[in-house]
Amino acid sequence: MTRKQRLQAAERLAAERILVLDGAMGTEIQRLKLTEEDYRGQRFADWAKPLQGNNDVLNLSRPDAVIKVHRAYFEAGADIVETNTFSATRIAQADYQMEDIAAEIASEGARLAREAADQVAEETGSPRFVAGAIGPTNRTLSISPDVEDPGFRAVSFDEVRETYAEQIEAMAPHVDFFLIETIFDTLNAKAAIKALIDLRASGAIEADIPVMLSGTITDASGRTLSGQTTEAFWNSVRHARPWAVGLNCALGGKELRQYVQEMSRVADTRVLAYPNAGLPNAMGEYDETPQETAGWIAGWARDGLVNIVGGCCGTTPEHIAAIAKAAAEGTPRTIPERPRAMRLSGLEPFELAS
Repeated sequence: MTRKQRLQAAERLAAERILVLDGAMGTEIQRLKLTEEDYRGQRFADWAKPLQGNNDVLNLSRPDAVIKVHRAYFEAGADIVETNTFSATRIAQADYQMEDIAAEIASEGARLAREAADQVAEETGSPRFVAGAIGPTNRTLSISPDVEDPGFRAVSFDEVRETYAEQIEAMAPHVDFFLIETIFDTLNAKAAIKALIDLRASGAIEADIPVMLSGTITDASGRTLSGQTTEAFWNSVRHARPWAVGLNCALGGKELRQYVQEMSRVADTRVLAYPNAGLPNAMGEYDETPQETAGWIAGWARDGLVNIVGGCCGTTPEHIAAIAKAAAEGTPRTIPERPRAMRLSGLEPFELAS
């Protein structure tokens, strides 16, 4: 199938049922118990910096492991897998002195996900989709890293936009969607959105590749790290005309529900949500069982709050299998038509009706 045909299939399926996104790439990689030598492979055997923990470099050193994870999620019931490219930017790869191969990491990550999706689609006769994962980087544009200098920024907007543009262009030949995710700073997301708009306008990538956006409510305050409420976040990114918008990470299904419900109320596009497997324990691990996680998502599906569901930190193929079963028992959310109004946002939303 061509990308256009796959997108048409995704549109059709999304109208019929709740779509299923995959679970945590990092969790599955941890379960593989890979060593420093696995991360290095032959190509990076003499690399000056330790590489264990740089999951994205496995696209080059252990592509078999990456494909194995993608296939496990597809076989569990996922319609969409995310590329193993959460940190495949120059900014994030600088920690490993791999800035100059960040684009290669991104390109190969997208190609591997496409390969797995096409394999499973051929085997099952049903289309499978690839979302190019674009993480927030390890820099923030809205908050100073120096408490004694609130005006200081470790990176500029243009630098973030340029690093995202490189990642997006590298992934574009292989993906069906872009997914700008785990957005803790909306200004970072705006840099990614601007990069995408510029690449479309210049013809560097095909203009019909849709984008999905997923913010992160960091704690019980109900706000992103940069301070926005759910509705304010939506007002800030709505101009991107996303194929879907939603929330992921930081919280489990129990805690995330009220914010998913708020996004469902305000967003005039599809809503996606993929929570962690509960809250982390004292050791930073996740104890929520597949049935428990799926139980929360079943409530969202039953109440018509979501169009796409999946899992974030701590979730496994077993979680996704349970989530897929729960999603199948619900119906996709009806996208509302909201009355025309001027909607702005700072940390809080502002609406001026006509």
